[in-house]
Amino acid sequence: MSKKTTCEIGDEGEELAVAYLESKGYTILERNYHFERAEVDIVAYDNGTCIVFAEVKTRSSNTFGEPEEFVDDKKIQNVYKAAEAWIYERKMDGAPVRFDIVSILQKNNEAPDIKHFENAFTQGR
Repeated sequence: MSKKTTCEIGDEGEELAVAYLESKGYTILERNYHFERAEVDIVAYDNGTCIVFAEVKTRSSNTFGEPEEFVDDKKIQNVYKAAEAWIYERKMDGAPVRFDIVSILQKNNEAPDIKHFENAFTQGR
């Protein structure tokens, strides 16, 4: 059996994150939204309360830290940029938004460990 690529691990993580959020009642509005070089993994609607921009981090090991620890300041700035463009394109300025992280640790054939951090980071608006 060949080792999974980083892209395959990331794609599987996003699938798990979508299923997890849907199981909590979220409506997925868009996946992998790109604006220029910025990207947000999942745009969702949280049970009628707000638009959620979620960054998904998946790792096959926590040897070097938990998956959520890999969301750095540069990535956060990219998520903000993509979120602003998404909101602008849909003429939804002023809509309540939240920025979350979905952390997935998928070791070998074990069940995934999924953690959802609501309001993981905030943008001064």
